[in-house]
Amino acid sequence: MDPIAIAAVVLVGTIALGILFSVPIAVSIGLGSFFAAVVLLDFEKAALVSSQRLFTGINSFTLLAIPFFVLAGVLMNTGGIAGRLIDFAKVLVGKMPASLANTNVVANAMFGAVSGAAVAAAAAIGTVMTPRMKEEGYDKSWSAAVNVASAPAGMLIPPSNTFIVYSLVSGASVGALFMAGIIPGLIWAVACIVIVMLTYRKFSNPQPGQWLPLKDALLVFWRAVPSLLMIIIVIGGIVGGIFTATESSAIAVVYCLVLGFIYKTIKLSDLPKALLDAARTTAIIMLLVGVSTALSFVMSFSHIPDAVSDALLGLTDSPQIILFLMLVILLLVGTFMDPTPAILIFTPIFLPIVSTWGMDPVHFGTVIVYALSMGVITPPVGNVLFVGARVAGMGIEPVVGKLVWFLLALFGGLLLVTYIGPLSLWIPDALGLLSD
Repeated sequence: MDPIAIAAVVLVGTIALGILFSVPIAVSIGLGSFFAAVVLLDFEKAALVSSQRLFTGINSFTLLAIPFFVLAGVLMNTGGIAGRLIDFAKVLVGKMPASLANTNVVANAMFGAVSGAAVAAAAAIGTVMTPRMKEEGYDKSWSAAVNVASAPAGMLIPPSNTFIVYSLVSGASVGALFMAGIIPGLIWAVACIVIVMLTYRKFSNPQPGQWLPLKDALLVFWRAVPSLLMIIIVIGGIVGGIFTATESSAIAVVYCLVLGFIYKTIKLSDLPKALLDAARTTAIIMLLVGVSTALSFVMSFSHIPDAVSDALLGLTDSPQIILFLMLVILLLVGTFMDPTPAILIFTPIFLPIVSTWGMDPVHFGTVIVYALSMGVITPPVGNVLFVGARVAGMGIEPVVGKLVWFLLALFGGLLLVTYIGPLSLWIPDALGLLSD
């Protein structure tokens, strides 16, 4: 048997077995890449190349943005930002039917954007909203489904760590990707609101919403402005060329610290735990990036991307059908793999294919991030699903039953983002961020 074919079997088999036996995904990818490299090279060369690739993968100035944005998110979560954003979201939805459920959706989108983490949004917003929604007569499992479904909107609305990872693999501009994620992120939130409006009567008997007096509304807005201002500072600085994405992440940390001290919600004694939490999350991400770089080398050496490309192109020559098949693969992968390793594995495989018919890498970035973001709320491994259910004090089974309609609406949004390029490209193009 050809050594390249053996290496491919060893690579895929090791990763599959690791997932089957609940081995951490980073370990599975690392071992699979190393064993495949041993088949292609000898043991000594495989060890040398694997270690070099692992180091090279994380030796990137752009990746410095990830620990800083993670730390900023931890500080935001510690700093009592959720309550202010929820109050502001309630002002925005006003007298809409099911106003408290729609408040949950809007607050998740804002907090997810500020913190950059869907899990943090589901935990922070869900903790505050669950008792409020229970008091107003909302079905508990439906309330949890609303919280779970809307939490990942912040993975698309900038700043987003997933776009930074995609930028590393694809070479696309981080600033362009950030801007490209705005409309898809809003589509995600709107899809959730649509399902809320269609289903709330079946699962709740909520009190009617009401508009706050102008004076009170302005006060709520004023209290939320400092939190929202972080997004404006970070994104405005990148778009305006004042600082890079990496520099903006450091500015975000300083801003969150200042904000926490002004609000008196962060004390010096809180910082060691915040730093430790951020370090743990960053270590996981960086290990994934490092081993996935070794994986990319092995896949390239064994021509796996070429084989996948030939297989897809052999099925049909229709770009629309090939894109749909890619979506199906990404949605399936997202059910058992986190977005970071999935982006690192599948971008080098799929991006060359879509590039052959002229699909912009920035557009494809929004597609792959949107598709994989659905995985974090889909069983059996969706971490946001588990967090949201735990915050609501129940198992995932009753939540999944209510979540199905949200998933269908979000899939509709994914099709829009996939097949209507201007939804992703209009803002970065208008700002001159797309390369010629």
